[in-house]
Formats: sequence, C-alpha cells, structure tokens
Amino acid sequence: MREDIKKRASHRTKIIEGQIKGLQKMIDNEQYCMDILTQSLAIQKSLASLNKLIVENHITTHITDMLSSSDEKEQTKALEELLNLYELNNVRSK
Repeated sequence: MREDIKKRASHRTKIIEGQIKGLQKMIDNEQYCMDILTQSLAIQKSLASLNKLIVENHITTHITDMLSSSDEKEQTKALEELLNLYELNNVRSK
C-alpha cells in the first residue's frame, strides 16, 4: 500500500470508529431517530471516502502493474477487476 494512502486510510478508520461508538451511544440513549439517521449517514459517507482511498491505491499500484505486464492473463485480470469495481459501485449507488 502506498504510504500516503495508508496514513490517510488509517486516519479515516479511526474517525469511523469514533463515529460508530457515537452512534452506539445514541442508540443506547434512545436519542431522536433523525439524529441517529444523520449520524448513520455520516458514517456511510466516511466509509465511501475510505473506499475511494482503497480504490485509488489499488488502481495506482496493482492495476497499473497488471496492465503494464506482458502477461495477458494479468492484463485480463486487471480489466475484470475494474469492471467488478464499476459494477459494485453501480449496484450500491441505486
């Protein structure tokens, strides 16, 4: 993993961990549903931000290496992974 992305991803996971703990506390304290939903949606956005970092790392390292390989199987694997990412993103965003 690229060091800059690793640092940012690690920081993001610590933020998410705090958000999850806060969400659990809100549920335990039976806070207002809209406030719980707002916190839950903020966590989902944080997870999306983390996912973007991981995808960036994967594309700039593994995918780039596979596409520049002279091995046709590696190139095909890279394309399949990119298509899978595209499909996952489209399924989840609906």
